[in-house]
Amino acid sequence: MQIPIQHIIGNLAWTTTGQVWALWRVTPNPYLHASPRARAELHAQTTSLLKRLTGEPMLLSLCAQTAAADVAEAMVEGVDLDAHPQWAEVAEATLDWLDGVSLTERTHWLALPLPADRPTLELRSLATAAASTLATFLGLNPQAPSASQVESYLTKADRVSRQMTGQPVIRPATPAEILWVLAHSVRRGIAEPLLADTTHADHHLSASRLWKGWLRGPSLAGLGEVRLVEGGTPEDGAQVSLRRRWLQVETPEGCAYQAFLTLGEMPAAFTFPGSEWLATIDRFPMPVDWCSRLKIVPNAEADAKTKRKARELSAQVDEYDGDTSGPPQSLFDAASDLDDERTRLQGSRTEVEIQSATVLCVWGESPEEADRHAELLRHSLSAAEYQLIRPTGGQRALWASMLPGTPVPGVLAEATQYQLASDYAMAMPWSSSEVGDPTGSLLGVSLDGGTARPVLVDLARAPRQDASASLGVVGELGAGKSVLLKAIQIGLVDRGDRVIAIDRTPLGEWARFATEAAPDRHQIIRADADATICLDPLRVFNGAVGARYAKSYLTLQLGVPAMSTGGLALAQAVDAVAASTDPHMGAVITELEKIADEEGHTERAERSQELAGLLTAVAQDRLGKLVFGDLPPLQLDNDSADFTVFATAGLTLPKREVFASEWHMQRQPLETLIGRAVLYLVAAVAREMAFTDSRFTAIALDECHWLTSSTEGTDLVLELVRDGRKHAAGAMLGSHDPTDFGDEIVQGLLSTKVVLRHRDVTLARKALAFLGLDPDDQAMVDLVTTDLSPTGDPTRKGEALLADTRRRVGRIQVLIPPVERIQTSILTTPSA
Repeated sequence: MQIPIQHIIGNLAWTTTGQVWALWRVTPNPYLHASPRARAELHAQTTSLLKRLTGEPMLLSLCAQTAAADVAEAMVEGVDLDAHPQWAEVAEATLDWLDGVSLTERTHWLALPLPADRPTLELRSLATAAASTLATFLGLNPQAPSASQVESYLTKADRVSRQMTGQPVIRPATPAEILWVLAHSVRRGIAEPLLADTTHADHHLSASRLWKGWLRGPSLAGLGEVRLVEGGTPEDGAQVSLRRRWLQVETPEGCAYQAFLTLGEMPAAFTFPGSEWLATIDRFPMPVDWCSRLKIVPNAEADAKTKRKARELSAQVDEYDGDTSGPPQSLFDAASDLDDERTRLQGSRTEVEIQSATVLCVWGESPEEADRHAELLRHSLSAAEYQLIRPTGGQRALWASMLPGTPVPGVLAEATQYQLASDYAMAMPWSSSEVGDPTGSLLGVSLDGGTARPVLVDLARAPRQDASASLGVVGELGAGKSVLLKAIQIGLVDRGDRVIAIDRTPLGEWARFATEAAPDRHQIIRADADATICLDPLRVFNGAVGARYAKSYLTLQLGVPAMSTGGLALAQAVDAVAASTDPHMGAVITELEKIADEEGHTERAERSQELAGLLTAVAQDRLGKLVFGDLPPLQLDNDSADFTVFATAGLTLPKREVFASEWHMQRQPLETLIGRAVLYLVAAVAREMAFTDSRFTAIALDECHWLTSSTEGTDLVLELVRDGRKHAAGAMLGSHDPTDFGDEIVQGLLSTKVVLRHRDVTLARKALAFLGLDPDDQAMVDLVTTDLSPTGDPTRKGEALLADTRRRVGRIQVLIPPVERIQTSILTTPSA
């Protein structure tokens, strides 16, 4: 087999036909779960880019193999494994699991044959190519392009690149990537070079160079060491029915079987959304490569052609004048379609006609497997009125048609489809189902593609990218919120970051998880009647910081407005104690009594005396020792505690509806009022621990309505979300209702968002709006309510919609890290 490319320099390829092709790598935008507005924008962007193309471009979409080792390498990037052996354990266990999984990623490419700036240059290129081909046949050194030819085409390619700015992002392909495209085409289904390796490849080893005024480079003949057999050989035992409907590709690495189909017929009319057939190819349970060979017809030429067709149709209608049955309906339909096309061409002078011929390729380890994949593809798309044809014979020609640098074969002539650019763009040729971060913990796998695609999440990376590291998780009871939060948390801890969790569960699930999943790297702080340490803000914090939290705690505990007579008296007392040599909360009571004695019989004195009495009652309560007792204070600089858990199940909180009524709040039991104020203080301590630690720190607030139900708690969460990035910290919020996170500002500032199953339609719509999707999209409502982790199917646990830091939304399945210490402690489902 002779490969079509002789020389590569930059993103240019000199071919055996004399043409010079330029290749670009396309970075598509997410589409499958995008909002209606985002979909409309992507369609407009795709249409705009197609209109800027000229000549006969090729759109190429290939499924690249992903090595399990590459995923593991992304997981450990930036982590000192000697200092954090626990993460090495997780990465190694993940690698073992991934070794048994077929991993792929979809890549998009744009290839364009460049016209020469001068006719003489094009003739010279043709002559050079012909001489090179003849020299190769005779065993001689082929003639190389000259420096002037190279410079001319490099200038042309650069000019085209500048014309294609915007979305989707397009960058010039590297020589190593161009070679990968060729190598992938002959090694589908067997061990192929990894696209990830091209990132670190030495481009000079694969590219040609100018030497003494001529282009010289390494021989690419090795890529052609392939035997192509149309339909296999008689001795291969293939069924007669399959003969010549697949291609046997023999390489030194093994033998694979590829089957090719062409798009023979499309629906008569297109709607958007609804015609994204190229975007949906990713959903098949096997990888599918596809290629569209385009011919761009300029507006004026296309308009003139429609006029000629209109005259021809009119003449055909006249032929039926004597026929009593009249012209067939098909003629009227064709005339109507033609009128519509002419109207649109004349309405926008930038509109162009696109003549497209699309080839799809599947493969397998045997002819039968390749045939099964091809028939599944054909039958599935036929249901949507896209008719695929498997030509008998011509498989080798179709294989070659997917190689940049090859002419369009005759077998594609009958598969040509005629559309305007805006219609072709409805197929969404450049769309992505990628979601997640390039590095971090393996959160799960994408469910938007038929093949496994790992999804990594790295909250600690967000602040380094000038983004928020805060996360919000929404889902109903039992949907998997806690498991997801714990999976992310233990990943942070094992990678050397820090996690602080507030455990409100009676079973102490977070404390148990920290104890078993992070032994020797955790501390459990009991914020209840059995506490062994004190949370006195004047003893835990220094100076003004301690005074600030003491004032907020006291006004919340006593229900005193900060700008009232009592609030000012509290502030004065706290400031006086904070400035003393032995600041502690018990001294605030003494200071209030002192103010009352000094003020005499004024209103201020009476208010101060009243507040002192109330605080005395709080201090004498069994929970009061958490703040007013003489227990040793919490030490904030405990660097060995990577996983800190505040166990607060012993605290009683007011019911949520009580917060809306001042009358009901004043009649709550003392224990309930103390619990509310102590929980705020716990959250404040966690905030300060996070903001003063040099490591990235995540604060987990599951079922966070207990905190945000108060104004002070809402303000604290807002501060965590707003200012966390500056301090390498973030909040991890979980709840059933996204409004529990705070107002629209807080929800909007959450960088990563997850929605799990919600069988309640109202809550499902709120969850979709939280993700930035259309809450009135019935298909998405049905997905959240009935098709995310259906109850009773254990194989589908952990399904969710994830919106990553780039606002890409994807459907994923959360996986529990395959390490025993994590798997045995992360679940909360009651056992039988």
